[in-house]
Amino acid sequence: MATIKIQLTKSLIGCKKDQIATAHSLGLRKIGNITEQPDNVQTQGKIAKISHLVTIVE
Repeated sequence: MATIKIQLTKSLIGCKKDQIATAHSLGLRKIGNITEQPDNVQTQGKIAKISHLVTIVE
């Protein structure tokens, strides 16, 4: 199965609670954290929700 690498590039301070929970569910807690997740519909939805806070690492 394909995977996708996600990096947290902006701070979670001042974000809504649901956005913070989404970042934590992806395994992102501090700026610069990189996590590898399966590339599926659920992960794409989470990335879309916090797209302004993360970048996709190739």
